[in-house]
Formats: sequence, C-alpha cells, structure tokens
Amino acid sequence: MRTERNLTRLDRVFTRLDREPERPAHIDVPKMSRHRVALLTGTLAFYLAIVWAVVTTSWLVRFDWQVMFFRPYQQWAGIHWFVDYYVVLGQRGPTAVMVAAWLAWRSWRQHTLRPMLTLGASLLLLNITVGAAKLGMGRLGPHYATTIGSNEMGLGGDIFPSGHTANAVVTWGILAYLASTPRARRWLSALSAVTALGVGLATVYLGTHWLSDVLLGWAAGLLVLLALPWCEPLIAHAEVWLFDLRDRWRARGGATAPAAPVGSPVLLQPCATQQDEAAARETVASAARSARAPVYLAPGPHTTRSERTPVTPVGSRRPPHSDRVPRGATASTARPLTGG
Repeated sequence: MRTERNLTRLDRVFTRLDREPERPAHIDVPKMSRHRVALLTGTLAFYLAIVWAVVTTSWLVRFDWQVMFFRPYQQWAGIHWFVDYYVVLGQRGPTAVMVAAWLAWRSWRQHTLRPMLTLGASLLLLNITVGAAKLGMGRLGPHYATTIGSNEMGLGGDIFPSGHTANAVVTWGILAYLASTPRARRWLSALSAVTALGVGLATVYLGTHWLSDVLLGWAAGLLVLLALPWCEPLIAHAEVWLFDLRDRWRARGGATAPAAPVGSPVLLQPCATQQDEAAARETVASAARSARAPVYLAPGPHTTRSERTPVTPVGSRRPPHSDRVPRGATASTARPLTGG
C-alpha cells in the first residue's frame, strides 16, 4: 500500500516559492501613505533630538559614559564569543552578499529586477546619509575617547551614528519591505527589528559604540526604509530601461550575424564513416538473403526425414506395392473386396 509523504515545514516553504515561476501579474509596491509620512516625520524628529542631545552634552552623553565605565564585556564575559559572531549580522559586506544572493534568485524566478534594484537603492541611500553624518559630526568612539564627560564631537571620528546598526536595519528590513503578503511583511518586520536591536546592543557590549550611536543608527536605518516608496518610480524606470537595453542588445546581435552566401548547389560526397555504414548494412542484408530457405522448397511446415519418401528425378525408388495403403486412405477404399 502506497502512502503520501508528509510534507515538512521546509518542504512547504519551497513549495510556496515554486508557485511563482514567472513575473507576478501584480506587485504590491508600498505607497507613501499618510501613515508612512507620519512615521517618517516622527523618526526624523527623534533623529534630530538625539543629535541635539549629544551636541549639547546632555544627560544622554553622561549615560554614555556610565555604560562605558560599566564595561559590559567584563561583566558578562561568558557570552563574548557569541557576540563576536552575532555582530557580523550588521557588517555591510557579509549581510549584503547574503541578502543579495536571495534577492537575485527571487529576481530570476519572477523575471523582474525590482528586488535587486530596491536593494541597490536602499544601500545607496544608506551610504550617502550615514556616511555624510559620520564625517560631518566626527565623533570618537569609546576606545578612543580623550576627555571624560565630553561628547567627543568634531575630533575626526566616524562613529556617530552606528553603521552596524543602520546597516542591520536596512539590510534585513528590505526583506520585509519586499514581502509579497501582509503576513510575511509583519513577521519579517518583527524579525529584522529584533536582529537590528541585537546588533546595536552587541556593539555597546563590545565597547565599539556609545549607546547614543546605536539610537541614532536605528533612526537612520528606519528613515531609509520609510523613504523607499519615493524611489519606486525611479526603480520602475530603471527596470524598464535595463530590459529595453537587453532587448536592443539581443536584436543587435541577431542583426549583425553574417548571413550564409547563396551560391550554386554543391554535390555532397559521403564521408568515410557513411561509406562504412553503407557497406555494413549491405553485408547484413546479403547475409539475411543467404539465410532464407531455397525457393524450390515448399513453404510451410515440413515432415521429419523418417516420414519422407525418397524421390529421384524419375520418380520414387520404392517399388509399387498393391497391398500398401496410401496415407489418408481407409482400408475399405484402398482394397477392393473379392468374393463369390
């Protein structure tokens, strides 16, 4: 009896992925709604408030120093090895390669360049905004601090905001942004938020960032994700342009291919292998003809040699017997009855 195999959770995931072997008829592109604009405005206000609190050396800077003197990497030394690995989820190189590989496969399956173009646009915005803020404020990190209690601003550093945190928010958040269903978007949003939160706290644990750096990095990454709908028209135009460029390139390659000249017909001679094959076929055919029965033998089944009557060109060699009954004849028809 044959039973159906129970599908595991991983099997169901890949089964769902295989449902989209071509470009979707409708792609749910996030719009710049009033709700999103309100979130963008609130996040921008939070961003500016963190910058103002650090520039004015407020209570936030004092709290940064308290956390630094607490030295979390010494208080919880047992998890140091785990944090060293976990913080890689915020490094731009490894995370960009992992997410780009997934989105490239998705682009190939759905025949659309939008996932890859959206990732490129988000990383470009991240590099421009966070890089400009880092270089503009020039804050030094905890390991390079010079004056206790100061904000360490304008000293040539590149630590404010936290690039690890902002990169974790954008790189993992782009998966939620490109999700195809609302449920998947909610789950991926929660997962990316927890991942970015852990990366930010990991940098504070290791002492490479101030706590205010992490807060500003969260806000910077969230601003990039919230502003992505404004880039959607440009992404759509770029996709159309790239597909048109591909079609023109293919058409140009087909047009410039040299055509074969038309001339007088040429008699093609069979090559040596063809001659050998023809000779082999002729040999097989002749062998089959020689194996056939001679034409002078009667067709059909034949009797054994013991049942055959010797035949000569002039007739049978056996003398005639009057009392012999031919085959197939009865005794009543073969011998005439005599009597008186």
